[in-house]
Amino acid sequence: MDTREALITNLKTSAMVCGSYLEDLTDEEAMQRPHPKCNHINWQIGHLIASEHGMASACGELPALPEGFADKYSKETATSDNASDFVPKTELMKIAAAQHEAVVKLIGGMSDEDFDKPGPESMRSYAPTMGALVNMLGSHWMMHAGQWVVLRRQLGRDIVI
Repeated sequence: MDTREALITNLKTSAMVCGSYLEDLTDEEAMQRPHPKCNHINWQIGHLIASEHGMASACGELPALPEGFADKYSKETATSDNASDFVPKTELMKIAAAQHEAVVKLIGGMSDEDFDKPGPESMRSYAPTMGALVNMLGSHWMMHAGQWVVLRRQLGRDIVI
């Protein structure tokens, strides 16, 4: 397995795990917060999509997100519990899947030398190289997945993984 394959496997594994945790949640459940000081699941998914798009765009060109998407999932909107301020969960998952597909292609086209290039200056504290940045894409999703497990338990959902 080379670097590209390892990074693509990381992204696909996180997508599988996160998809398993999210697939049976309704739009109403996705608007719930696992804890009062946590962001609701819908906002977290949108934040992950917008963050992934921003990070991966530093590696190459990606298709644009829907008009106004990043604004809907900014830090300023995290406190809103109004579902109409956000995108329905099923649409979020379609956007995430399309973006993951584009990111996989992007990673597949990177050279070994590309992974050693310095990460964007604004991201160097957590992504000193482009390889570290790409690795963070799947890891970021997994960081949020722990909160989704808590909500699933509160809802009495089955253990999926």
